[in-house]
Amino acid sequence: MLKEFKSFISKGNVLDLAVGVILATYFGAIIKSLVDNILMPPIGVALGGVDFSKLGMELQPAVMNAAGEVEKAAVVIGYGVFINTIITFIIVAFCIFLVVKGYNNMKKKEEAAPAAPPAPSKEEVLLGEIRDLLKK
Repeated sequence: MLKEFKSFISKGNVLDLAVGVILATYFGAIIKSLVDNILMPPIGVALGGVDFSKLGMELQPAVMNAAGEVEKAAVVIGYGVFINTIITFIIVAFCIFLVVKGYNNMKKKEEAAPAAPPAPSKEEVLLGEIRDLLKK
């Protein structure tokens, strides 16, 4: 059973998939950071100082005790975070689109490259030499 597992895990496709999943996870984290920390602050400032991550609709206020500590957190629909997530998704989808488009263009160029003409056969070479000799 251990040999079967070793054979399975050492196949190229499994390793490629693992590398792809790891890279995709960190690529998603980079894009999320890009949206949250680079894109949304200027957009929020342009819209009058709005912080999208704080936008939400409070359904039920927080319950406080006598000491002023929160006993029960507020129930909030966080639509600002949802907006950030949608923007992140759109950016990731666009990046994936560009990668796939580039890959497809590369494949088309490989397919469109003309094949080298086949080398002439021995008979054709000999007939060409005879023709050249007869011309002289």
